[in-house]
Amino acid sequence: MEINKKFPGALPHLIAIVLFIFLSFAYFYPVLEGKILRANDSMVSKINSKEINDYRAKFHKEPLWTNSIFSGMPAYLISTQYPGNLMRYADKVLRIFKMPVSVLFLSMAGFYVMLLLFGFNPWLSIAGSIAYGFSSFFFQILAAGHNTQAVALAYMAPMIGAIYYAYRRDALKGALLAAFLISLEIIANHPQITYYSMICLLIFIITEFVYSIKEKSIVKFLKTSVLLIVPFIIAVGINFASLYTVYEYGKYTIRGKSDLVSETRNVSSGLDRDYITFWSYGIDETMNLLIPNYKGGSSKPFNRNSETVRALKANNAQSAVNQVMKYWGTQPGTDGPHYMGAIVIFLFILGIVVVRGREKWWLLIATILSIMLSWGKNFMPLTNLFIDYFPGYNKFRAVTMTLVIAEFCVPLLGFLAIRQYFNGFLSRKEMLKGLKIAGGITGGLLLLILLIPGIAGSFLSPYESGYPDWLTSAMVSDRKELLRSDAFRSFMFVLLAAGVLLGYIYGKLKKEYSILIIGLLVLIDLWSADKRYLDADRFEKQSVMQKTFTPTTADKVIMQDKSYYRVLNLSVSTFNDNTPTSWFHKSIGGYHGAKLKRYQELIDSSIIREIEMFSTAAQKATTVNDLISVFDKTPALNMLNAKYVIINPEAPPLINPHALGNAWFVEKAVIAENANQELAYVNTIDPLKEAAFDARFKDQVQKTDYQISPGDSIRLVSYEPNELVYKYNASNDGVAIFSEIYYAAGWKCFIDGKETGYFRANFVLRGVVAPAGNHEIRFTFRPSSYLTGNKVSLAGSILLILLSAGYIGLRLTKK
Repeated sequence: MEINKKFPGALPHLIAIVLFIFLSFAYFYPVLEGKILRANDSMVSKINSKEINDYRAKFHKEPLWTNSIFSGMPAYLISTQYPGNLMRYADKVLRIFKMPVSVLFLSMAGFYVMLLLFGFNPWLSIAGSIAYGFSSFFFQILAAGHNTQAVALAYMAPMIGAIYYAYRRDALKGALLAAFLISLEIIANHPQITYYSMICLLIFIITEFVYSIKEKSIVKFLKTSVLLIVPFIIAVGINFASLYTVYEYGKYTIRGKSDLVSETRNVSSGLDRDYITFWSYGIDETMNLLIPNYKGGSSKPFNRNSETVRALKANNAQSAVNQVMKYWGTQPGTDGPHYMGAIVIFLFILGIVVVRGREKWWLLIATILSIMLSWGKNFMPLTNLFIDYFPGYNKFRAVTMTLVIAEFCVPLLGFLAIRQYFNGFLSRKEMLKGLKIAGGITGGLLLLILLIPGIAGSFLSPYESGYPDWLTSAMVSDRKELLRSDAFRSFMFVLLAAGVLLGYIYGKLKKEYSILIIGLLVLIDLWSADKRYLDADRFEKQSVMQKTFTPTTADKVIMQDKSYYRVLNLSVSTFNDNTPTSWFHKSIGGYHGAKLKRYQELIDSSIIREIEMFSTAAQKATTVNDLISVFDKTPALNMLNAKYVIINPEAPPLINPHALGNAWFVEKAVIAENANQELAYVNTIDPLKEAAFDARFKDQVQKTDYQISPGDSIRLVSYEPNELVYKYNASNDGVAIFSEIYYAAGWKCFIDGKETGYFRANFVLRGVVAPAGNHEIRFTFRPSSYLTGNKVSLAGSILLILLSAGYIGLRLTKK
């Protein structure tokens, strides 16, 4: 072929790229029809970033703050661009296709590059890439809209491959490639996946160290290790703006340490232990890696023709059809199992048997560790060890996600085993022995479960103990059938894969055909399983999606008010609100995994209690005034300027007569000796007249009593998410309170253009000691972490470009 003549060896790579593109579009073919994947978190991200995007389009710069959710928070983990990071252009090119096509393509392409760096031939690399790219977990996170997580997993494989290449083959080339790929991994902006990638790499490096001592090559190991510090520094430098701002913000979020003292909470220096381990894999649930429906699959209702649905209908309980789920594991719910493919698990066991040396050990250790960590609260000795002593581990929730390490290691070790077979590294006797052991373990286990499904357990979850016998009997029957069906399915795939390898061993199949058939079997296995979690029916036309953003009757009424206020939406789950409340309004609630810790503590101690008052009043109310009277007892909502409350989206909202507006003067400053007392004061003071502040601000608030004259006033005259301007008139020095969230790491206060100090009031708000007279107060969000960070990012980007250009120039000169 002409291409192969001009670029020897390029044809297999070109075929791989074309195949990956074809498979990605074939699976997600609705995008070719102009449809969009309807995913919860993608929708939430779009809603949360509305104010940010509007500001960006208007001023061509970053606001860095939004008041759309949780009364105000930094935009770093919602939508922020970092102009100093030039690698973002490379990321944009690599993600040229629409979501979710781009992620599936990148996942396969990334694993393909990684296998090439491990020394695989292109054809086997293609088969291995399909095994990784079509792993069921990818499709579950895409269905949920966890796009950054999926992108981080796509970049994870080649990043590890580059570091492997540096240790094993060419340290300089591997280091340069690592700098580029680590940068992309961090750009993906999913710290949890990056963190788990580092655990996997740490195990690899420790294994390399042990073997370097054993092989007396410690000097080479140390030289390469020192050299690899450089790409990590460069990658951190390139992403310094995002890393620095997020690090700074993290200290103030629910992942940071609380100022409150509690004797009852199950706390760590990061997230609460209960929160970290809320989603924990059951120990026996690990069988899901081999059998997708081992624990019922996902938290979806039973099929219409199931015994469970028939039993519900027969007992006049058809209204509960959508409340009884197939999944019966110990998790509160799940989008699906971490099914890696029956063939892939079979090959992984084969790898344990036939692969020799360090590759086997670091991949096996990393896999076992990730599985044990995923058990979370079901294996607390190890979980506590990591929470207490492994830096950063306590900053992340959903320990089930540690299984992403296994998602990477299992197919890699499995295809290392196939390479052993196809590259002639094993004798026929060794190949047959490996096949016999791996087939015996996986096939035997599947046959055992097929014949005795009861070994899986009771087929009832801990949450179903109170169900009637007629229902549990039907559920058990359906769940047994689901297990048997999938056990048989997995058994057949293992049998077929073993048959292909047996055919190759006895010379009945050529190597090329064997690779092709195994690749096809892996694709069929995973493709059909993935369709259970993400199928074409999850895509919708843009016109249908747009209806989500149609304002309700309540929204329309509220939007007639052009002032700046907040909205409390009680028609949804207020603090897990994935509806467009924040698209139309500045919301008290919202949906985000990294809200400010003090705001969360205010929610827990005050706002939820005040919301419950509305629920109680709604049950007894005979008139609207009965509900409005509740505002007499809602100091937290009043001080947050919650002017409107939505009870019924298709009815006018309640108007809060006690909403305190954007700013006001108070008569008395109440000193709190600690955070607990400050928070307690929120529920007892009259926020219109009093303000509580921490004793650490005594140097600013030097008096406790202030005189307010009848003519004193303060009003907001200009609003942007990152800048608020107030005009005020005061006869005496006073304390002004602002219904804005206090965040010291970036907000600056100016009175008549001169920077001045401000303090935290009422646990979460801002306060300023305002001198007498007519003055202007301006709050501006200008975090130095962002400004300085972008300068460092630009320097890091330029350095990598220069080093890469220098290396290429040196290679060309040598040639």
